[in-house]
Amino acid sequence: MTELALYLPVDVRRIDTAAIEHCGIPAYRLMQRAAAAAYRELRRRWPTAGRVVVLAGSGNNGGDGVELARLARADGVNVHLVLNGDPAQLSGTAADAWAAWQADGGEDPVAVPDDLHADDVVVDALFGTGLSRAVDAEPAQWIAAVNATGCPVLALDCPSGLDAATGEVLGVAIRATVTVTFIARKLGLYLADAATCVGERVFADCDVPIEAFDAVEPVARLLDDGALRLAWPPRSPQQHKGHFGHVLIVGGQAGMPGAVLMAARAALRSGAGLVSVATHPAHAALLPLSQPELMSHAIGDPAELATLIESATAVVCGPGLGQSDWARGMLKAVCAAAEDRTVVLDADALNLLAGSPVDLPRQCVLTPHPGEAARLLGATTATVQADRLRALSALVTRWGRIVVLKGAGSWIGAPGSLPALCTAGNPGMGTGGMGDVLSGMLGATLAGPAREAPVESVVEGTVVAHALAGDEAAVRQGQVGLLPSDLIDALSRIVPRP
Repeated sequence: MTELALYLPVDVRRIDTAAIEHCGIPAYRLMQRAAAAAYRELRRRWPTAGRVVVLAGSGNNGGDGVELARLARADGVNVHLVLNGDPAQLSGTAADAWAAWQADGGEDPVAVPDDLHADDVVVDALFGTGLSRAVDAEPAQWIAAVNATGCPVLALDCPSGLDAATGEVLGVAIRATVTVTFIARKLGLYLADAATCVGERVFADCDVPIEAFDAVEPVARLLDDGALRLAWPPRSPQQHKGHFGHVLIVGGQAGMPGAVLMAARAALRSGAGLVSVATHPAHAALLPLSQPELMSHAIGDPAELATLIESATAVVCGPGLGQSDWARGMLKAVCAAAEDRTVVLDADALNLLAGSPVDLPRQCVLTPHPGEAARLLGATTATVQADRLRALSALVTRWGRIVVLKGAGSWIGAPGSLPALCTAGNPGMGTGGMGDVLSGMLGATLAGPAREAPVESVVEGTVVAHALAGDEAAVRQGQVGLLPSDLIDALSRIVPRP
């Protein structure tokens, strides 16, 4: 859990203090471990680097940089150490690192980096996680010069200029190739502007004992592909279609059959035993022509849904539903009749819910994109996007159900649980219909054998699979022009095999 946990920088400093004071690890030893981990990453990625330029600040992050420079020099690497400040003013572990640099014969640092070249490797050790104001003066100029040169950059702990708590750029920030973060993962490396600054994230735990974390709670956690097996448990030879669930997908206003069809196809490709569609009579007969495995039902009167819901093990409501009186009646009928079923509400079901709340089933999953989330909160999309974790918390509090806040880095939250973040996925998935695919996938996993597992765990695994399928499809198809149907086709390469 610790490796996948996300912490605020202030709490990581508490962990660091606990490691020193209660676990008996000298502060300089921790700095040495951090620098060694970063240097190993540098040598692994750029074994033939012509020159390593270390930009060091006057704090502990600068000390990490000086220690890395010492290791590189001892390894025969051409090192150019640039220090923003007077070495005589360094204190604490940064002063220890400077003393070790001098003892090993290191040259005095320069105050300004000379001309940077494309074959240099820059080590960013200017500010780390302690920055709380906009970068200005010479450091801002240095950062701009590094970014303009385009040379590879290894950031220590956090790219300089990036707020390690919020992910916001404070004036100007390093655009790193890779960021090696130490002891615990910082929340801000996964939020807001971080995607354009951190490059690839590498975690180094610096061998800090688990006891150092005892008094500190994470604020969130990361999801990885280990979550997939919770959504798709192994199948046994004795199982048949009845074991794999019956998904009912409710949607498709007149003239809008595409979304419900994509959701149904995704449910089939995600392993559902049976998939039924309850849709508008205008096109109910056409859907099986496009996907003969579907069972299509023309619903003119929402009261007709009760019988269909009774035979389903999970219900998805919303794809292409519209916001007509018919659509409103369908949503109310689903929520009234599916009290003992797991229900996924998406798209127009969420818009209707925002305008006219109804009593939600006990096991209900809301899957808003930022615009729908804003309507559910009575806020603006900009407000949601400015602090997605806060918006997730507000949604969970407001509606009291599991919420998937979709977007660049989808968040999953549930009452009483630690929020979870999915970092897979790519910009090519920003096209209409991707959310319909996710809702269909959720219907399948929540209806199938995984329904014996905690709902939240199943949702997390499904969200990860959706994002990974998007990445898989983008590798083959490219991000530009990526279609939801491409993602559906990629599912067979992502969903765990029996």
